[in-house]
Amino acid sequence: MAGARALTAAGAALAAAVVAAAPGPQVFRASVDMASFAVTVTDRKGELATGLSLDDFEVFEDGRPQRISLFARGDEPEAAPPLHLGLLFDASGSMEDIIGFSRSAAIKFLNTVQEAEDITLVIFDTQVRVARYRQADFARLVERIRQRRPDGQTALYDALGVYLDGAASEDGRHVLVLYTDGGDTSSVMTFHEARDLLRASDVTMYAIGFLSHLSRSSEFEQRLRLRTLAEATGGLAFFPGAADDLAATYATIAAEVRGQYTVGYLPSNAKTDGSWRKVEIRVKRPGAKVRARPGYYAPFRKGT
Repeated sequence: MAGARALTAAGAALAAAVVAAAPGPQVFRASVDMASFAVTVTDRKGELATGLSLDDFEVFEDGRPQRISLFARGDEPEAAPPLHLGLLFDASGSMEDIIGFSRSAAIKFLNTVQEAEDITLVIFDTQVRVARYRQADFARLVERIRQRRPDGQTALYDALGVYLDGAASEDGRHVLVLYTDGGDTSSVMTFHEARDLLRASDVTMYAIGFLSHLSRSSEFEQRLRLRTLAEATGGLAFFPGAADDLAATYATIAAEVRGQYTVGYLPSNAKTDGSWRKVEIRVKRPGAKVRARPGYYAPFRKGT
């Protein structure tokens, strides 16, 4: 297990600023400029479309067709890129009435996704605390979730910044599950900064908002914000109406993780100018719908 650390809101913003200052996302790795995407495909009924092959996919960058050179299926973990799973767990004071069920549902989910190489747990209230665990350390992870008592305010955006800072250094597939019962109340980072960081990352985020206790106007605003953050990454937002629905929500996310495809290519545009590249991924099957992040920032190299 990596050493845990606690960060104040200001410290979290500083960590996030390191990511924000980077010239582009971490899609490209040191020696091979490969753009890779986590892709979810559904059929006409909204069910996950599994069993697709490389020949079913097409990729276009800024309207130009690209040659796919990396393809893997999430339901074949031995051939897929390593899966790094993140959990952002709200432990603010407003969680007190539902913390027990929320803990149990999260632990059950994490135990289900055993193909993950490691799990990064980010517990946030007014402060942000992060630790990374291998599967062999699962018992310690469970204990850490159970020990945390609800307290303080909600530094959601700072927690996102801290997680993304750590995820940027890991090769592989990144899936983040966010659980919160309300809007951000104490972050230094803004909503727009958090959205931009997610957009520049290669993380797929699933947001779970347990918002039924909020006023109608507040609930509407937080639904919109969580949807915006999740959809910027090709993920989804869920809004269970009762704590009892959390287990089913987590089960849906676990199925999504296993149903993902990894699609990668060497861009025909070799410029390293840090520009935004719009990417469209298509599936050559009638009725198929594709979810993936809408593009990436090219790497930036000074003098090129």
